Amino acid sequence: MRAKYINPFTDFGFKKIFGEEASKPQLIDFLNALLPQTHTIVDLSFKNAEQLGQTDADRKAIYDIYCQTDKGEKFIVELQKAKQNYFIERTIYYSTFPIQEQAEKGFWNYNLKAVYCIGILDFTFDDYETEFEKNEVVHTITLKNQHGSTFYDKLTYIYLEMPNFKRSEHELETRLDKWLYFIKHLEDFESIPTIFKDDVFSKAFEKAEIANYNTAELDKYQASLKVFRDNKAVYDYAVETAYDEGISKGMIDGISKGMLEGKLEGKLEGKLEGKLEGMLEGKLEVAKGLKENGVPIAIIIKTTGLSESEIEKL
Repeated sequence: MRAKYINPFTDFGFKKIFGEEASKPQLIDFLNALLPQTHTIVDLSFKNAEQLGQTDADRKAIYDIYCQTDKGEKFIVELQKAKQNYFIERTIYYSTFPIQEQAEKGFWNYNLKAVYCIGILDFTFDDYETEFEKNEVVHTITLKNQHGSTFYDKLTYIYLEMPNFKRSEHELETRLDKWLYFIKHLEDFESIPTIFKDDVFSKAFEKAEIANYNTAELDKYQASLKVFRDNKAVYDYAVETAYDEGISKGMIDGISKGMLEGKLEGKLEGKLEGKLEGMLEGKLEVAKGLKENGVPIAIIIKTTGLSESEIEKL
């Protein structure tokens, strides 16, 4: 059945709900639900989402949403659909631009406004030390010293690991719970649940209803949806994890052992009998992982060397 509401993890969908001028009440409500009550936002303005460094040598940073509150606080809201290498480093890099742009010409006392970087992640991190951290949804990072005391309170990173949010409708307690439930399940809703009957959420559903879009908007959404499904980051991660998990037994036990034991001089020296089966098994695991993530058949063929008929059988 065709979805009634957009996928909020697409660029178009996320910006439609939170990143347009008419969507400011939804964004303000979401940010207030995420922040402590002492940081209540009354109003905000959208800023240019493309920020350039001071010199041509600086890399360009592009945010999903960049806004400034009535108090001068700056918010970067970034939607990340799949794992990428150095994602945390990228968010830290992004945070330097709204800090630098506060510099004033002439005499300036360096009194900075607060900067918040918020990442809404459709994946989980893998390197937490405790099970408690591993299962949390909201991860808030601030600058502290070796004793755990706050060193600087105007730079905050907040990561929302959406796969860890598993509450059902009757378990929702806070405003943030409702927003996370809304974001995670929006595309699956056939009607508006009773918990979302207030004006802010009613407007959010109105912005998200596909039937309200004109032809140009529908085209943009379909293009954004295709990018979401065929996202290169998903592809790279699928290949990477397939080789790490699927091939580790077949390829590593097969080829890698021969590579380590033999001399690699343009070809593997040594016999590969008994290892070809492991190679095929590994390739099939790779192809299966790519196929499940919607990667085109042509790319799977090029990546694995398997035939189209072999891939179709998976």
